[in-house]
Order: sequence, then structure tokens, then C-alpha cells
Amino acid sequence: MAEITIDQLRERVRGPVVAATDEGYDDARRVYNAMIDRRPRVVVRCANAGDVAAAVDFARENGLPVAVRGGSHSVPGFGTVDDGVVVDLGGMRGVRVDPRNRTARAEGGATWGDFNAATYAFGLATTGGIISTTGVGGLTLGGGIGYLARGFGLSCDNLISADVVTADGRFVVASARENEDLFWALRGGGGNFGVVTSFEFALHPVRDIYGGPMFFELDDAADVLRFYRDFIQDAPEQFGGFPAYQIAPPLPFIPQDRQGEPFLAFVACWAGPLEEGEQAIKPLRDIAPIVAQHVGPMPYPALNSAFDALVPPGLQHYWKANFVTELTDDAVAAHQEHGPKVPVVNSTVHIYPINGACHRVAPDETAFAYRDATFATVIAGMWPDPAQNDVNTRWVRDYYAATAPLSEEGGYVNFMAADDQDRIAANYKGNYQPLVDVKRRYDPDNLFHLNQNIRP
Repeated sequence: MAEITIDQLRERVRGPVVAATDEGYDDARRVYNAMIDRRPRVVVRCANAGDVAAAVDFARENGLPVAVRGGSHSVPGFGTVDDGVVVDLGGMRGVRVDPRNRTARAEGGATWGDFNAATYAFGLATTGGIISTTGVGGLTLGGGIGYLARGFGLSCDNLISADVVTADGRFVVASARENEDLFWALRGGGGNFGVVTSFEFALHPVRDIYGGPMFFELDDAADVLRFYRDFIQDAPEQFGGFPAYQIAPPLPFIPQDRQGEPFLAFVACWAGPLEEGEQAIKPLRDIAPIVAQHVGPMPYPALNSAFDALVPPGLQHYWKANFVTELTDDAVAAHQEHGPKVPVVNSTVHIYPINGACHRVAPDETAFAYRDATFATVIAGMWPDPAQNDVNTRWVRDYYAATAPLSEEGGYVNFMAADDQDRIAANYKGNYQPLVDVKRRYDPDNLFHLNQNIRP
């Protein structure tokens, strides 16, 4: 590829085009997971959907691999590639709310922090993630598990339409009324089918919630987990909390002499009437003594961003995940063996509830197939020091080895590592072959393969 070809690309797009010899290249190629260090041939910092189409055309015509970067939280580093084209949507972060129709449209590079800030002004929300710096696009395309999922379904269940640039450079709309097969595949099938430049969501009345973290002694963790597995089966759907193994960070509400110790934390979220919040989480408080807590009324965006400081860009990341139908006593014992060994304050293990409204969607209604699973577990290894990569990765793998036989075969694609490609079919169960068919229709040459890849 001659330099003039890059110059021609620059003439076609409005956003910056950053090549290896340009100032700012190292910043443009940097991704969230510092374990990933790749050198793209060019990074196209798109300003609009036309820029996206031009970048895709450029890559296809030059036979270059494509990496799509939305909110840039991809743990496997799928948002970058050696000697290829990065389609960077980070400059496309606008969110427009229609309060009358209770909908919002978010551009492909928006984060959940962007989204929540826009919708909170109208007392509205939809299911987002747990960290506000997570991208709207990546989370939604993989399914979208978050605090509000039991009440309103996954993020992808709230998707109304999507604007998509396909592998042949076309701009199409996917919804229940047009390109229905693509719309079905986008709701859980990941970034396999094109670059989504905007997402339209249904919104729900949520402004302030009642919740926050509570820290229990490790000796009481098994009791908390057993209570949680029973309680969540028929808990009110406004309840969306989850347990987590977590080292106590240096926060004012945690006794100074207990900071830096591992605990079983429980992050409560009651999205129903505020006056009912204290009573709604009382059963949790009655299980065992609470060492520290920061629980009360707060804006929903405040809870969604409460743990952002623990996961800044630049950490080393290695994650594993499984869906779980039943949290058996053996599973609780496995968590009790490995959870307390959480190595650093950034690392954690979360056991999210995905029943309630999530179960009212049929397994083949969207690409997200595990509609019978009750929990989604993530073992999130995150640490600052590369010298600790081997020991911290081993903690994740040992934990996963102990819990995987007690879980479903498949897991949540948003929590998968780069070495989980052999699990793709299991992650989608009966939806895998229909996804292959859609892939063949929209991306027969597998241009979009830097993902948990569904091969055509």
C-alpha cells in the first residue's frame, strides 16, 4: 500500500487518520488492556457513519484486517490489530433522548456514562453494565448484563434498531421491520456482522435507586451465597444486586484497619420505589454482620460509575466466564476455595443474576441463547504490574477450572478471553448455526473476525 492510498483515505473522511509515522500514533493505538500491544497500519478516528464506511472500504480493498473499537473495553484487545485498520468510533459519542416515546439513540462510541448522563435528566434508563466507562456498543452486541436486567431484560432486549455498516461498505438499518435477520444476530452475536454506528433503545422510568456495597466476613461468605441463590429465584424484579469477592479498597466507609483485606461484598441495587428500598434489602442485612457498607438512595448513574476507579485504562487483564443454572453447594465450596485468594484490589469475581425479565425472552428470539441460566459468573483478573502476569493469570485459570464443571458449557461472550475461541458454538447453543447463516449473508469473507468469531 503506497502512502498516496492513505492520503486518499484522508481525503474521504472527516475524522483524523493516524498512521505509524504520524504524531499521536502511540496514543491512537493504545487500548484498555495494557497486556495488548499491537501496531495497526492505520487508525481511522471516525466522525460519522460515512467515515466508518470509508474505513471499511479501505480495509477490504487493500486486503487488510479490520478491528472495530467502540468504548474500547475489549479485554481480549479486539479493538486493535497488527498491520491492519482500526475503525475507532471513540469520537462518535452522542446520545439523543426522546422522552415522549421513551427512547434514546446512542452513537457507536458512546459509553454507558454518556448514555446515563443523557437519560437521567429525564428520569429514564435502560439496562447498561456495571462500569460506566464500558462501551454501549460492545456490551449490547454481546447481550448486555447489568443492574436492571432482571426488571427490564438485557441491553439487547431493549434494542429497537441499529444503524450498521456492513462488510461491503453498505449502510443498512436493522430492526424488527427491516433486515430482521441481521437485527436478530446483533442481539447477542457480537461484532461479527458489521460496524454498528448507532443504537436505538427503549427506556424505562428509573432515576434514583437504593443500594450500594456491603462487605461481609469471608467466614460468612458461604451463607451469603446460599441465601442469594435462593432469594434471587423469586425476588422482586426491581432487585438487581450481586455478590462479589473483593479486596476492600481504601474508602472512607471501610475501617482503615480492614482496608486491603478480602471480603465477600454484595452490591445491592433496588430500582423500585425509594421508600421501599431499605425493606427490600433488609434480608441481606439479616444474614450476617456487615463489616462496612455504603448503602442508601443515590442516582442510578452514581451506582453505575461507583467502581470505575478500580478499573482504569492501563491494567493487565485476563478473564474467564460461565453461565450457571444452579449455584450448587459444590459450586459455593469452589467459590469459597478460590474467591478469597483474589490477588489485588482491581481483580474481582461477580455472580450476576440473569433471571426475571431475561427469562421471558425465548432462547431463539435473539442470538443470546442462555435464557434458562440464572447466573453469569465472571472471574475478572485485573492488575497493574506486568511482572505479576503469570501468577494472576494462574489464579483466574485455577478458579475457572474449579467452577467450570459445575456450570453450563457456554459463557457470556463479553467476558471471554482471546483463548476462548473454541467455546463459540457452546456459547450460542442452538443459535450457532443460524448465526453462521447470517454471517455468510452479511460477511461471507469474514472481514469482521477480530471478535469471538462466528466463522462463515
